[in-house]
Amino acid sequence: MPFFSILTLFPEALEPYLRASIVGSARERGLARIELIDFRDFARDRHRTVDDRPFGGGPGMVLRPEPIVECVEWLERRHGEFRKIMLCPTGRPFTQGTAESLTAEERILLLCGRYEGFDQRIAELFEWEAISLGEFVLSGGELPALAVTEAVVRLLDGALGNERSAVEDSFGSGRAAGETRDGATGERAEPPPPIFDHPHYTRPRSYRGRAVPEVLLSGDHAAIARWRRKRAHERGEHLRESEGK
Repeated sequence: MPFFSILTLFPEALEPYLRASIVGSARERGLARIELIDFRDFARDRHRTVDDRPFGGGPGMVLRPEPIVECVEWLERRHGEFRKIMLCPTGRPFTQGTAESLTAEERILLLCGRYEGFDQRIAELFEWEAISLGEFVLSGGELPALAVTEAVVRLLDGALGNERSAVEDSFGSGRAAGETRDGATGERAEPPPPIFDHPHYTRPRSYRGRAVPEVLLSGDHAAIARWRRKRAHERGEHLRESEGK
């Protein structure tokens, strides 16, 4: 069971989401443990100050090192070493592959930033993995922390009602297995486009003049698999073409 420790100044904002849906169910069933830590509790002064003006001038405030460093040290004294992740816009992009790798971790620490960022010594005193959700800026790391947590939890055994749901997700490593070599020659082929999930349809069979593809109603599982694979690749090709424009 992975243990997530999320360091944040706003635990009350995260807890309602973590009690809901798939993540909440996984917590209730003991598949994952999630603890929210307010690192303001580790501030040294009576005002519980966690930020200060940057040396050298400039706008905004910077998170001080003492509360965060001492919070991490306290956690690791209690539980052992964590895989430590700093959520910030300068980190490497978070991917499904990263989520899959995190499922093997016993302890995961997610540090949510605020204000203009972290005092550099926080990064230097520990071994951090900086992760970003993309090239945009949020007011803090709380939403990315929720995204990372959910992406990992839904991959845990028993978290979803149908285990194939996680295997067949967009970007999942299982989707592209065996597709990097030419089927006829066995030689390495051009890398496949990004593998997305295929389109899905449900009732009604026709809606506003748009009908469910007949192949999905045929009962021919091999044909359905071929159709789904083709449409998933088409989605990836479309993305690659749009990125090249």
